[in-house]
Amino acid sequence: MSIIKQLKNNKIPNFIKKISNDEKVEVEEILNNIIDGKIVVLKNTKSNRKPVAVGKNLKTKINANIGTSPDLVDIKLELEKLNFAIKAKTDMVMDLSTGGDIDYIRKTILQHSPLPVGTVPIYQVVCEVLRKGKKISDISVEHIFEVIEKQAEDSVDFFTIHCGLTKKNLEILKKQKRICGIVSRGGAFLAEWILKNNKENPLYEHFDRLLKIAKKYNITLSLGDGLRPGSIFDANDEAQIAELKTLSKLANIANKEDVQVMIEGPGHMPINTIENHVKLQKELTNEKPYYLLGPLVTDIAAGYDHINSAIGAAIAAKAGADLICYVTAAEHLRLPTPQDVYEGVIAARIAAHAADIVKRKKFKDDFLDLEMSKARKNLNWRLQQKYTLDKYKFKEERNKILSNTKKVCSMCGSFCAMKESTKIGI
Repeated sequence: MSIIKQLKNNKIPNFIKKISNDEKVEVEEILNNIIDGKIVVLKNTKSNRKPVAVGKNLKTKINANIGTSPDLVDIKLELEKLNFAIKAKTDMVMDLSTGGDIDYIRKTILQHSPLPVGTVPIYQVVCEVLRKGKKISDISVEHIFEVIEKQAEDSVDFFTIHCGLTKKNLEILKKQKRICGIVSRGGAFLAEWILKNNKENPLYEHFDRLLKIAKKYNITLSLGDGLRPGSIFDANDEAQIAELKTLSKLANIANKEDVQVMIEGPGHMPINTIENHVKLQKELTNEKPYYLLGPLVTDIAAGYDHINSAIGAAIAAKAGADLICYVTAAEHLRLPTPQDVYEGVIAARIAAHAADIVKRKKFKDDFLDLEMSKARKNLNWRLQQKYTLDKYKFKEERNKILSNTKKVCSMCGSFCAMKESTKIGI
């Protein structure tokens, strides 16, 4: 039974009180927003992992993507990525595996993760069909829903489902002559299926069937943006907005059926368009949680896209985005390493924290910035390490300085402004 259905029947799960305490938001407000679809709680009914709430008036959450590729299959490496993501304090992970034994990899990650786990079921469907020597156009509707049900039974907490890439929206895209076309893997797979078969997207056409599975396992449907822009020059085009409108309608249908829903967003987007885009999503969807990949604010930051993404993410989160999918330095180049995963989560957390300082300012006790500032003024390095976001990096960098400057920063050394101003009582 879905959590929305439970709450409508006056059955309040025990974990709601802990979420309320962690978020410093009253239980009643959280309950009302879950029922209204403005908050989702990521927790499969078969899962013992930590429930995580995403949505209105809550802290901005972070997701880290892990998973194999056809070129690199190593479950030990994926578990190391999982551990690095947890160490960096991600809120959830997604297994995007497309190489090796996908069932085994998923079950292993589910077994080892203390946090909610998401997947993109169409990835597994495509991989299984191609391995049999068949084509994407040979995929059957039954196969799609068999995989979705199997992953639900395995206790996956949320699914990315590209159900807004309809025949109509695909026609809009074809007329636009985008620079980067479709950059979503799930979107590209489904576009090929639609065009080759001249049929409607099965995830759209059979959305009611999807809702039955989601309701049964309390799975949150993360409605994927298969037409997200992969270039800042494609951002906010007619196809992207048409898909967003389709997802908004589907999200309302889902909530009426007591199914939890998030909406996914771009992608690449110029910095001056981000705030208005987030506000548009909130208006169209009646404040459904918004899950953004970035957005990346320039197309020329390869190798530094974790920084590129953090710039866009801070603006988006301040405008109301609820969940940020990290981007690593490896984006557009290769599969990320565990260290890439760690640094990607940290970059996203900085962005989320910067936004939360503003959008959750009435919860100022959440933030350690004031205590950090006091510790800096007092040159108290022990407390600075305690309050800093990445304690491991702090310690690593402090250990690099010369022994005779341990009491201050070796940038200024004996000319430390903090030290001098304290001497004169300022």
